[in-house]
Amino acid sequence: MIVNQHLLTILSFMDVLFLSRLQFAITTVYHFLFVPLTIGLALFVAIWETTSYSSGSSEDERIVRFWGRLFLLSFAVGAVTGIVQEFQFGMNWSEYSRFVGDVFGAPLAIEALLAFFLESTFLGLWIFGRHILPKSIHVICIWLVFAGSCISAVWILVANSFMQHPVGYVFSNGRAEMTHFWELISNPYFLHQFPHVITASLCTASFFVLGISALKIRQHTEDAYLFEKTFKFALFMGLVGIISVLLSGHLQAQMVANYQPMKLAAMENLEKTQNSAPLSIVPGVEIPAMLSILVYHKPVGEVKGLDDLQNTMESRFGPGDYKPPVWITYLCFRAMVFCFFAMSLIVFYGIVWYLILGKSLHKKILTLISFGISLPFIANITGWLLAEVGRQPWIIYGVMPTDKAVSVNISSGEVLFSLLAFSTVYVILGAIIVYFMHQEILRGCINKKITRRVTISNHPITGGHQTM
Repeated sequence: MIVNQHLLTILSFMDVLFLSRLQFAITTVYHFLFVPLTIGLALFVAIWETTSYSSGSSEDERIVRFWGRLFLLSFAVGAVTGIVQEFQFGMNWSEYSRFVGDVFGAPLAIEALLAFFLESTFLGLWIFGRHILPKSIHVICIWLVFAGSCISAVWILVANSFMQHPVGYVFSNGRAEMTHFWELISNPYFLHQFPHVITASLCTASFFVLGISALKIRQHTEDAYLFEKTFKFALFMGLVGIISVLLSGHLQAQMVANYQPMKLAAMENLEKTQNSAPLSIVPGVEIPAMLSILVYHKPVGEVKGLDDLQNTMESRFGPGDYKPPVWITYLCFRAMVFCFFAMSLIVFYGIVWYLILGKSLHKKILTLISFGISLPFIANITGWLLAEVGRQPWIIYGVMPTDKAVSVNISSGEVLFSLLAFSTVYVILGAIIVYFMHQEILRGCINKKITRRVTISNHPITGGHQTM
């Protein structure tokens, strides 16, 4: 009897919907590890490329080359894993694609045809044109790469924002059809979400640079003095990122309170409606009235609870469970906030102790900062889970339930096979990218000389030495 119960429990998790959601979550989490890093590193490399152009310093060029190689690795993995995401809409979520393709397809097409082509074209020019293009044009190329990565984020977030707060469409022939393109790109959810993603990308790149620089400084490598320069700059970038992500996150939370009150209630595990709602720190520990203060900027303001919102949803959409997985949402929000405070502590300590007081950092502190690389990645993933899990049971909020979006012509066995295949490939790809990044970090800011050969009128001419 017990064996049969366990078997039924296992089989209940083997349906097409659950496996499709799990596969999309795994592949998206993996992809989203590299997206913020790529955006942030593009800005970092662009700034140092500009610095190198202005100063003419070979040291600055060595810095650009080192971080540029890590940026290229991140870009490559992000691009490859991003392609998988779009295939899944046709494979596992064909009902969703059929229903919303006229709306959802437009921003995805623009992202591919405009942003990705812009990004990849000028990235190629930046890689291969270092000693061919005029230096000023070469610098412009990397700034266009950064612009392309931001434009790419714009259109992906426009599409995602429609899922969170659908606007600019009408129902026609059982499908959603776009009526106002401007409403789509001026979606208030997008206008709040985009700054938060970009500032989070700045934090991610800052701690990536900060952690690797701390590691090289701790090891007293030959090029440690170059990493002291990037360490100081990463502290400044981190400060800007921390302040910006706090402000943008606060504004986005207020927007969630307005458009997705069920998600806000789940974030705080607020079961009953309260006029002076507390902010939960951990279960059983609360700050009185703080949630109302954060939402309304005053201690008195009604915040709807899960029970009242459930009743409202039932009266509007009929019987059903409209509460998202509360504990996933609750824990993800706290993990994200914890990472924010940990990053803030590292940045402010580094600025005060290292930059203002001019004191050296202990090896243990440098080691701790190196481990701090993981903090923004954890914050990014838990933030994404909060946004997507907190929207459930809707794939398009208030319009289409998730269980109506999955493909009807695939079996659980097929989805399980693709899930295992993708997971295996991603584990191998993860091992490869970690290996190559580790090799580049060990290599450091090399100072190797090469001789460039230029052919003019079929006569080879030996060029001057170039700094790698």
